[in-house]
Amino acid sequence: MVTPSWMTSVPANLGSSDHGKPKADQWRVLGTTYLPVSLIRLWAKSTQSNDMDRHEDILNVTLSLLSAVIIASSRVTSGAHAASYHQHITAYVEGLQRLFPNYKVHSIHHMALHLHEYLLQYGPVHAWWTFPFERLIGILQRIPTNSKLGVSHTIICRLKVTQS
Repeated sequence: MVTPSWMTSVPANLGSSDHGKPKADQWRVLGTTYLPVSLIRLWAKSTQSNDMDRHEDILNVTLSLLSAVIIASSRVTSGAHAASYHQHITAYVEGLQRLFPNYKVHSIHHMALHLHEYLLQYGPVHAWWTFPFERLIGILQRIPTNSKLGVSHTIICRLKVTQS
């Protein structure tokens, strides 16, 4: 698939054990770009009308989620953006409950239903999201401490000095 040059690339070895865990931005690109195209191509081959109806319902619910993600991760926001986000995330959660009645909705779904309030109060998510903190946590997790107290503090101080 050809994507714009400004879009975050997805590694060719994604999914293999040597790649490791995908980063949040890689998940976003996978979901908002590759997933809808893949589902449409995969399910376009279905010939059973029962399957086609269910696939269409699942695709619509998935697109509601992806639309909410795109709106929430936009670098601008407004009342209309917040309302649109709320409409899409509500459609996603309701669709999830309808299509998978045995699936237990988690607290993260409830929290997502309130994100539109934060978009209105705090502005674009880029101004207050936690990706910088996740990156720092990743750096800290890769520091070899050998479970010795005091050693990690010394390494972190050295890391700060070298980055300055």
